[in-house]
Parts: sequence; C-alpha cells; structure tokens
Amino acid sequence: MSTAPPAPASPPTPKPKPHIMAVTSGKGGVGKTFVSANLAAALARNGRKVLVLDADLGLANLDVVLNLFPKITLHDVFTGKATLAEAVLPAPGGFHVLLAGSGMVEYSRMTPEVRDKLQQVIDEVAPRYDHVLLDTGAGISDVVLYTVSLAGEVLVVATPEPTSLTDAYATIKVLATTQGRRRIRLLVNQVRKAGEGRVVRQQLQQVVDRYVNPGLEAPVRLDLVGEVPSDPAVREAVLRRQLLLEMLPGTPPAIALLGVAQKLVTP
Repeated sequence: MSTAPPAPASPPTPKPKPHIMAVTSGKGGVGKTFVSANLAAALARNGRKVLVLDADLGLANLDVVLNLFPKITLHDVFTGKATLAEAVLPAPGGFHVLLAGSGMVEYSRMTPEVRDKLQQVIDEVAPRYDHVLLDTGAGISDVVLYTVSLAGEVLVVATPEPTSLTDAYATIKVLATTQGRRRIRLLVNQVRKAGEGRVVRQQLQQVVDRYVNPGLEAPVRLDLVGEVPSDPAVREAVLRRQLLLEMLPGTPPAIALLGVAQKLVTP
C-alpha cells in the first residue's frame, strides 16, 4: 500500500522590504535636511525603526542639525577604516544615523568605486530598518541622481518661492525621464498660509502635465504629503541644533511633520 508523498513545506513568509525614500530638492536652502531629521523622529514616534543616511557626500550637514560629533563616518566605511556597524550612531529622537564626512572632494563626482560602495552600504543596512531616509544633496548632479535611484520612493521638498518651484520642476522632469518615476511625493515647506501647499502642488502638476507627461507612456503624478508652515520655532531649533519635535513638539510645523509621518505609515 503506497503512502501519499509528504505535503511540501510552506514557504517562509518573506520579510517586508525596508522602506527606502530619497529626500531631495531642486535647490538648497529649502529645509531638506531639517525635514529628513524631524520626519525620522516623527516616524520613530510611530514605533518604526528608522535610519537616516546623509547622502550629501561632499557637503554633509546632518551632523550639524543633530549636534553630533561623529568619530566615524561613511568615509571611514568606504576606505575600510571602520565597519558599517561602527558608523551607525543613535540620534536624538529615537532613530539612527549614518553620517558622511563634509568637505570630501573625492565624493563630488559619482565614480564607479563610490557608486559600488554606496550601493553595498545601503544593501547591507536597509534590511535592519522599517524606514531608510536618504538625505541627498540638492540639484540634479550625477551624485544626487544615483543616490535617488537607490530609493523606492522620492520625496521632493520645495518652498513656495519661484526659484524653488522652477528647480523642483527640473528635478521632477529629470527623475521622470531618466528613472521612470511616475509617482513622486511632494512636501511644501515654509508655507505662509494654510492651503498654500495644495496650490504649489497644483501649479507643479499643471506644468508637468503640459511639458512632461505628453512624452511619456504613463503620466507623472505628484502626491502632496503635507505642508509645513513657516514658523520662528524652526529657526530657533536649527540654531540650537535640536530637533523641533524634541524642543517644541506642540508648534504648528512639528504637528505638520507628525501628520506627514502618519501619512507615510498608513497603507
């Protein structure tokens, strides 16, 4: 009497892929690093494991925003002087950071060696976290674009100023045409009145619809994740090198960033 073959074992449940988001901007001075740091703290308040990687390899300033004085940076990891585990540091706000050394001329261009090492670092560290935020440089240099290409999602930070909008559009256009991005998240910082973020999103979407989408098989859509009001508390926190969510958690910009985090963690 033959016996039935044993039932195949159930495949292991795959571990969810870590959420990797590039936080970028068309120009400097829009508060991109401020957003990255405080958004990480907001995500951590939602019980998420978060890492912020300072991917502005030549002009890093995440350490300044967080008042950290790292002895080990990405440069040491790249050169084999330290391990990745040694370079990951706890930050105020309940998240971790991987800091880059500032003023490193050799990282002003994305050489094949730097490209490979950055890819290796992200591949190794990302599975340990629920969210990895890549705080990129500003603009559309090869360094910025390659860093953004390593992320599953992109968050463009802009302000209502005309120069910021122009540069944000240029960034969105390049990401759509060179990386096939079709959904780009938008955060409008330093808004002067409620609803200004929606106006900015609508303006950018109209320009994208007119000049970018006609040449694409699928349209680019901008998803407004929130607007952060202009407030003296932001400048005070930056000058004190403290997280706004730690120093003044009840202020309108802090509450707005908590709302952005909630939107990012909601399916």
